[in-house]
Amino acid sequence: MDIPKVLLPKDLTQPTYTGAFISVCCCVFMLFLFLSELTGFIATEIVNELYVDDPDKDSGGKIDVSLNISLPNLHCDLVGLDIQDEMGRHEVGHIDNSMKVPLNNGHGCRFEGEFSINKVPGNFHVSTHSATAQPQSPDMTHIIHKLAFGEKLQVQHVQGAFNALGGANRLQSNALASHDYILKIVPTVYEDLGGKQRFSYQYTVANKEYVAYSHTGRIIPAIWFRYDLSPITVRYTERRQPFYRFITTICAIIGGTFTVAGIIDSCIFTASEAWKKIQIGKMS
Repeated sequence: MDIPKVLLPKDLTQPTYTGAFISVCCCVFMLFLFLSELTGFIATEIVNELYVDDPDKDSGGKIDVSLNISLPNLHCDLVGLDIQDEMGRHEVGHIDNSMKVPLNNGHGCRFEGEFSINKVPGNFHVSTHSATAQPQSPDMTHIIHKLAFGEKLQVQHVQGAFNALGGANRLQSNALASHDYILKIVPTVYEDLGGKQRFSYQYTVANKEYVAYSHTGRIIPAIWFRYDLSPITVRYTERRQPFYRFITTICAIIGGTFTVAGIIDSCIFTASEAWKKIQIGKMS
């Protein structure tokens, strides 16, 4: 019994320069798409979402605070930190985990401190309230180097207001003026690919400057940080593209490119053959 021969179309069996050019272009195109997909597969994607909850329930209702501020015209013996909130806390002259560094040959001071606050509205302020003797004209001009809440969170591609007051310069302000910084603290959670969570806080800030008088008529300036917590939590999650999606995309790239290339090559070959027949007809 004779086996019937299968005749393939000429555009699949006959080599042409056009077909070779299309094949090379397809290979380059597929390589480019493959490398792009591979880069996207290896890289991590950070997805953010908002929800209402307290993310750090194991903190005991506390938030760690880190403060670094310079007062170039106020002696270190006069500088103190006071903390108070709506739970009844009222602490004057907080000294735990704090340090005072003299500036300007002892005429100024840099205060660095780490302390905790309750998760309720309140304030902490830098003032002379804890000094044994109040100065006649305390100069509260200052530079805030750092004010941050919670864990230090420095992750690439995550831009947030974790140190919104860092670099605030009030050296040109009225020396006897009080400064009010109103902070809205936003809980922030970062979860890496391994599922480990880090808890930090961003904050927005508004400020005003005014001259405050005591009941005796004296001017007693201070630097106030009044805070309240937002019920909204910001969550950042690291994600990576699933492997099955990567394989599916690669297969789609290869199959789609070859299909489109075959259609283009077939159209060009058919048009070329038709043109040759037309030319032969004219010659005959």
